[in-house]
Amino acid sequence: MKSKVGGNITSEAEVTQIDRQGIWVLIRDKESFLSFENFPWFRNAPVSAIHNVELLSTRHLYWPDLDIDLAVESIEHPERFPLVAK
Repeated sequence: MKSKVGGNITSEAEVTQIDRQGIWVLIRDKESFLSFENFPWFRNAPVSAIHNVELLSTRHLYWPDLDIDLAVESIEHPERFPLVAK
């Protein structure tokens, strides 16, 4: 028997993995890698803070515990957004 009603999406953005090189974020159905080289703000952040991510709009992520917000475009194309602050 097939269910007629699909399940609810509980999270449209989630961190799926953290390793020595960076973090993996699933945004809806696409997974992206954020290297610590390109996104150094996450390097020494607590794991619980990294996992607490919100999708504010279709193209905008926010980590409230770290006060970090990123355009999805900056994750997909970090070369277009060189770091200014160190």
